[in-house]
Amino acid sequence: MNKKVERNYLEISYLEDLKDSSNLSNHYSINFVDPVDFQLNKFFYKNIGKSHHWVDRLVWSEKQWQDYVSDKKVKTYVLKEKYELAGYFELILHTDKNEVEIAYLGLLEEYQNKKLGSYLLSAAIKNSFKEKPKRVWVHTCSLDHKNALNNYIARGMKVFKTETVVI
Repeated sequence: MNKKVERNYLEISYLEDLKDSSNLSNHYSINFVDPVDFQLNKFFYKNIGKSHHWVDRLVWSEKQWQDYVSDKKVKTYVLKEKYELAGYFELILHTDKNEVEIAYLGLLEEYQNKKLGSYLLSAAIKNSFKEKPKRVWVHTCSLDHKNALNNYIARGMKVFKTETVVI
């Protein structure tokens, strides 16, 4: 592809620094996925990622998906509008560093541009801090949703590293 992509890494170290966005109607809920369901993660990855160049997992076998979501360090949460799937996020616990990474976060296309991204990110940060990490971090890039970086900053996250990569 040979395209230059700007990648930003952001972090938040204290739950008190979160600029929460939780004023959403009670039609929406965030649910921890238990028991794990690799088909759910795969569905969101493919459907949200198709617009943002998420490609590394497209070649995964079912066993790779099962192994990934079954790892105790991975936690998946789903955003629903009543009973309809709207979005998700995956958290990866890096216990060796006492950190939580927001690995993937996104909304299905029909739920974008409705202020749900800020709600979803707030929920991801709050659920990350349940693990009592020294920091929560995420990376985003110029291929992600146009509001992604602004959303992270608006929620209180700070950029700690920027790089340009060629893909």
